[in-house]
Amino acid sequence: MARILQIAQLGHSVLRARATQVNDVQSGEIQNLVDDLIETVIDAGAAGIAAPQVYVGKRVFIVSSVSSERLPDRSTMGPTPVINPKITWMSEDTATFWEGCLSVPGVRCLVPRATAIRIAYTTREGNQVEHEYEDYVARVFQHEYDHLEGIILFDRIDNNRDIIMEKEFLKMQVS
Repeated sequence: MARILQIAQLGHSVLRARATQVNDVQSGEIQNLVDDLIETVIDAGAAGIAAPQVYVGKRVFIVSSVSSERLPDRSTMGPTPVINPKITWMSEDTATFWEGCLSVPGVRCLVPRATAIRIAYTTREGNQVEHEYEDYVARVFQHEYDHLEGIILFDRIDNNRDIIMEKEFLKMQVS
């Protein structure tokens, strides 16, 4: 049975370490990790989560982008396990948008990201796939990929003034 896992917070060394390749995608350990990550991201109501965020230094993440009242224009993508990803192409065009992170609760940052990417990865069934993503889903993939590289959203911002508290972010959404 899948479990909701504790989320590592900023300052824990697992968030700054490069995650290691998964050698046996079909192992019970990895399949259980995928199930637990899906359960955890759904419970958190988040757009994604990476294994290092639950104290596991493996190259696995989940993208779960769904529209919400706060962000109605999101592309919808149900919980999608991504194992051993490689970003093979990124557009030169970038866009800056507010991002949050489960490992940095209560904070939002304006983060520039490529507007389109091509990514190759292994599915939980062991199949090799390659997809192109744009806009919000591309942003989520890049954010989660960064976690596998030991990079957090603060590392991507252009200016420290681009960091605000969630309470102020929510006020901006209302006005």
